[in-house]
Amino acid sequence: MRIERFEIEGPLLFFPKRHGDERGFFVETFRQDVFEREAGVYRFVQDNHSFSARKGTLRGLHYQAPPAAQGKLVRVTCGAVFDVAVDIRHGSPTFGRHVAVTIDAGEGQVFWIPPGFLHGFCTLGENTDFLYKVTDYYSPEHDGSVCWNDPDLAIEWPSAVDEATLSGKDRVAPRLRDLPRIF
Repeated sequence: MRIERFEIEGPLLFFPKRHGDERGFFVETFRQDVFEREAGVYRFVQDNHSFSARKGTLRGLHYQAPPAAQGKLVRVTCGAVFDVAVDIRHGSPTFGRHVAVTIDAGEGQVFWIPPGFLHGFCTLGENTDFLYKVTDYYSPEHDGSVCWNDPDLAIEWPSAVDEATLSGKDRVAPRLRDLPRIF
């Protein structure tokens, strides 16, 4: 398994090895021993599945605040997404900076976003299945978001973004500079 690290400490992109033949393929999408060696010890407690019918569907930028902060291990099983993790750990030398990757079902990448990061994605095609494991249960009272197009974050979203697909929550999310110290 190949692993890509970034200038920002924490996020990791895993490239699991696929074993294929004329019937299809087999892949280990997660191995606890490899994950712990590379990312540290986390316990996953919930699996989530997001389906987006339309190209350009944007979901994010979301977080859960402590004590319910979530790390996310994400992958795409159908379609592709432009995926973003933004460092919101106060005191971090990379606070407010982001990592952006394309995750494609055909390539099978698995993206780790640790607690202390905003997370969001934009679908690059129709009928996209996005699956993710999280390290804490969903907690509405700890749920928060930041405006996806906050100019201070300078995220270069793909032209596929369709603002009509934004949720009500994402339409009114505050800018990062307006959030209290969370992490």
